[in-house]
Amino acid sequence: MRFETVTVDAGGHPLLLSAQRAAFDPQLKCLLIADAHFGKDAVFRAHGVPVPAGATTDDLARLDALIAAHRPESIVFLGDLLHGRESLGSETMDALSEWRARHASLRVVMVEGNHDRNAGLLPPSLGVETVFEPWIVGPWALCHYPQAIDGAYVVAGHQHPVYVIASRADAVRVPCFRFAARCGVLPAFGAFTGGYVVNQSDDDAAIYAVAQHRVIAVRDRR
Repeated sequence: MRFETVTVDAGGHPLLLSAQRAAFDPQLKCLLIADAHFGKDAVFRAHGVPVPAGATTDDLARLDALIAAHRPESIVFLGDLLHGRESLGSETMDALSEWRARHASLRVVMVEGNHDRNAGLLPPSLGVETVFEPWIVGPWALCHYPQAIDGAYVVAGHQHPVYVIASRADAVRVPCFRFAARCGVLPAFGAFTGGYVVNQSDDDAAIYAVAQHRVIAVRDRR
């Protein structure tokens, strides 16, 4: 299955937006992932909520596809790599360890998010570097929380932006990217996540919705 990419100008620098809900810097060869929330299904089941297993495995398969498509030299998770303390259990950690072994040569960095602090430390065997926001890489200030940073363009997550596409008879919420003058927010990568509707947001952000394996510009920057 082919997923579309669209190149946008983010603070004067090119960034490829993927319908796989990720962004890629072609100059730094860096793949940016926000809010994977790996192990969220395990957290729910640990608290007695009978959700199906397999969300983490499915998300890692999508990540494999992104790596195959873009051949990055590094991956940066923009916070909330894990969902909670139960994500450190064997179910999620075994899946992550197998994924990491498949991509042992990749540099993997995590900008710490609020869920990561609650989850606890990742096993050193995963080979994931933990850094704190803002982490400056090239023209970017890579953060978990959207904010303004002098001298750099912020790329962040945390908000899980979604856009509502409506007709007279029905409506659907789809993940979206939001790019304002000084900060871009990526959609949540994890499929088992909620979202914050941004249709009525009163700012200058351009919005790119992800629908049917395409990236669609639904609002240009005003």
